[in-house]
Amino acid sequence: MSPSRTILVTGGAGFIGSHLCDALLEAGHHVRCFDNLATGKRENIAHHSANSRFRFIEADIRNAASVHQAVSGADAVLHLAALGSVPRSIDDPLASEAANLLGFLNVLEACRHNGHVRLVYASSSSVYGDSKALPKREGEEGRPLSPYAVTKLMDEQYAWMYHHMFSLPVIGLRFFNVFGERQDPNGAYAAAIPKFILRFLRHESPQVHGDGQQSRDFTYVGNAVQAMIAGMQCEHPAAFGRVFNVACGERFALLDVVNELRDGLAIADPAIAQVSIEHVAERPGDVRDSLADTSLAEHVLGFKAGYDLRAGMERAVPWYQQHWK
Repeated sequence: MSPSRTILVTGGAGFIGSHLCDALLEAGHHVRCFDNLATGKRENIAHHSANSRFRFIEADIRNAASVHQAVSGADAVLHLAALGSVPRSIDDPLASEAANLLGFLNVLEACRHNGHVRLVYASSSSVYGDSKALPKREGEEGRPLSPYAVTKLMDEQYAWMYHHMFSLPVIGLRFFNVFGERQDPNGAYAAAIPKFILRFLRHESPQVHGDGQQSRDFTYVGNAVQAMIAGMQCEHPAAFGRVFNVACGERFALLDVVNELRDGLAIADPAIAQVSIEHVAERPGDVRDSLADTSLAEHVLGFKAGYDLRAGMERAVPWYQQHWK
């Protein structure tokens, strides 16, 4: 895809979306950032306010008319808007259903009726559910363990159907445990790594659910951005209507990650070395182990993670040290 295209990023003021907006603008594109600010933040995109190639649209993907208007004239849609978090979906399944499924259908319809606009959308590793297989491979899904996982699995089914029934050029990306700068460490639904970092910075014990030996394929946000752009640019005929794992292809026990974060943060603040770890009850809906096979994404999309876990933490941790206490 050539420079100076018009790209709509839904959820563009969010954690991943704002990084994606940064990359697209740096590449010379015109960016429409669509967000209702339910979980996104104005400060994530404030540095683009004077950029003539950037436009912020405060609107909700549950509103079909707003979505159609935003998609009109776009060359591609990169869809990240969603209500994330497994615990959030268990607490309020209807909210997750409305944002993640109805909202996604609005995006599909808008792309279909505005000239079959290229759509790259975020799915989730949660669709692998109770599958015990490692690594996780596309086509070997288990049963979903949370309402959030159900919505993402249904998104994939709708995307496949829209491609095969309406020839919509759509590509899905299953993100595995994305972390990095701008990820909010506060609140009941905060992700693990930023929450651990903040508690260490405040000399508070991070809480680990269960025994801490559950493993994750933690994926730095730069890899997620790289994959979205690869999907936007891909012309491989086997890419459309399919979904691809996006991860590093390595897994780490949660307890090992917590200990490594403590060691790294203690270099600047030796008192952190004395902060203990608190074990709490396991969370319902959590997958025990997660490890991605990314060979399909590498072969079809040309995606290969540019950052491993440690390289990602080397970029993310200083940001939290600067912005949070």
